[in-house]
Amino acid sequence: MNAKNHLYILWTSGDPITAKKMVFMYAINSRAQGWWEKLTLIIWGSSAKLVGADTEIQEYVQKALEAGIHVTACKACADQVGVSDLLDTLGVEVKYWGTPLTQVLKEGEKLITI
Repeated sequence: MNAKNHLYILWTSGDPITAKKMVFMYAINSRAQGWWEKLTLIIWGSSAKLVGADTEIQEYVQKALEAGIHVTACKACADQVGVSDLLDTLGVEVKYWGTPLTQVLKEGEKLITI
């Protein structure tokens, strides 16, 4: 796959409006419109806590997965806020992201941080 057509979204905000009106709106529409061949949404920090606490945001995660977006989460963050099992149940890949994120950055791949 052409790396130029793979977008990573690093989602760190715990704000539900930002989640609904930017993160998921852009990601899901990107898949529907074919703007990006592949999208990876990385749940990191306070966004993990938001997913764990908000059933509406959990529904958005499900919609993203159904749209073909690879949804993954930082295991260290998810463990620290106690949501790793819930994320796994939702179908989110939970893994340590420090090294992979560093690789994404060093390789100059497309990354939005929110």
